[in-house]
Amino acid sequence: MNLLNALAKVGSMTFVSRILGFVRDTLIARVFGAGMLSDAFIVAFKIPNLLRRISAEGAFSQAFVPILSEYKSQRGFDETHHLINRVATWLGLILVVVTVVGMLAAPWIVSLVAPGFRGDAVKMQLTIELLRITFPYIFFISLVSMAGGVLNTYNKFGVPAFTPVWLNVAMIVAILFFAPYFDEPVKVLAWAVFIGGFLQLAFQVPFLKQIGLLPRLDFKSDDEGVWRILKLMGPAVLGVSVAQISLILNTIFASFLNTGSVSWLYYADRLMEFPTGVLGVALGTILLPSLSKAYAGKDDSEYSQLLDWGLRLTFILAAPAAVALAVLATPLVATLFNYGKFTPLDVLMTQQALIAYSVGLLGLILVKILAPGFYARQNIKTPVKIAVFTLVMTQLMNLVFVFGLNLQHVGLALAIGVGACLNASLLYHHLRKAQIFHPQSGWLLFVVKLSLALGVMGVVLHFAMGDASLWLSLGLMHRLVYLSGLVVLGAVSYFAMLLLLGFRPRDYIRRVSR
Repeated sequence: MNLLNALAKVGSMTFVSRILGFVRDTLIARVFGAGMLSDAFIVAFKIPNLLRRISAEGAFSQAFVPILSEYKSQRGFDETHHLINRVATWLGLILVVVTVVGMLAAPWIVSLVAPGFRGDAVKMQLTIELLRITFPYIFFISLVSMAGGVLNTYNKFGVPAFTPVWLNVAMIVAILFFAPYFDEPVKVLAWAVFIGGFLQLAFQVPFLKQIGLLPRLDFKSDDEGVWRILKLMGPAVLGVSVAQISLILNTIFASFLNTGSVSWLYYADRLMEFPTGVLGVALGTILLPSLSKAYAGKDDSEYSQLLDWGLRLTFILAAPAAVALAVLATPLVATLFNYGKFTPLDVLMTQQALIAYSVGLLGLILVKILAPGFYARQNIKTPVKIAVFTLVMTQLMNLVFVFGLNLQHVGLALAIGVGACLNASLLYHHLRKAQIFHPQSGWLLFVVKLSLALGVMGVVLHFAMGDASLWLSLGLMHRLVYLSGLVVLGAVSYFAMLLLLGFRPRDYIRRVSR
């Protein structure tokens, strides 16, 4: 299997999802602006999303995929199917309980996550109602993530990558066609989240059936593989929870800042999620099963070469994305969100947050490459310790940036960015210290050439984009055409410099056995 082709497939599917996500967010910004309604929905949606990242895409995937890869390569199809049946059964039962408890405890959860909302009774009540509608999303999306782990392990990368499209489609259709029928139109977003979760799960079922691994109920609890997954999930939950606790604390801080702060951070984060998802999630997705297989086969050389390959691709693709987000922050925010109730002030505030976030983009993506280096070896304790330390440092930075330097919501974004770089640096240090990863030769020259190409691209974009006031005065089509031209210009200047400096796509083709 050609990993570069797999990356292109996963990245392209994720790209489609992200584009639809921008359409969705543009509609939300246009219809609901960046005020009380959008703040309430974002908090209500963020809570099940945080739990999803902890239980499904986070701790569960980190524990499940390495064990599943081991079963697939060493124990045969029947034992692997039994493991999937038992894990799906027990995960489903746990999720039902979590969903019911979450809906009942909605008032306390909102008070904990957004205590600043308690000063506005209308905002608080609306957030509680929206949370009760969105909370079942955790049930659907956690099972979606498990199904995605199975499909990825069997090299069906495109299906899980395309699956999030259905959530965006549900929300777009809801806003365009059903919002007017609600007494409180923002509630249409919450119901769209519920329906979108169901559609994502339904979409994956035929593909599981196609490979003969559609789960069946199996309540056997003494399965060795299930207990190994649970054992790994303990520290994994702690590790992933640390990252999500950081986001919750940021929401708590933001809830006390000016109205709109939660929304400004959300819209800036959505722009950050584009390269993080298209590249970071895609690379992490295809690397984890291959790394797990190399570790199970005791092939240390293959293991190290895979990590090196992932890191070099990350630098080549993520570094220009970070520069472009910082330089083109105003054009991006204005083009995507500056319509209807989203004001020029909202553009300025979101642009500032985006520039601060861009500081940590490379770090955020590197974490998604370096952390699987530990997970594949079933070592979750080391990333957990690093995550705890990063959490403490991030919150100290929040105190300094938000209150000491009075950077307001920008300080929250900057702390996350710097914290991500710290996290990535520590993961790399421990991989090298434990002699798990041995970089291939040529890194110094690689970084020097890359820096030259990034400098050229940054200068070209800076002089080509014009003044911020121009972007606020242009219409939609003019903005789209101008921004598209800038993106093409930046990409051409960057990759042309790489070619002149000796970079060739064929050098990054990487093949692994299925």
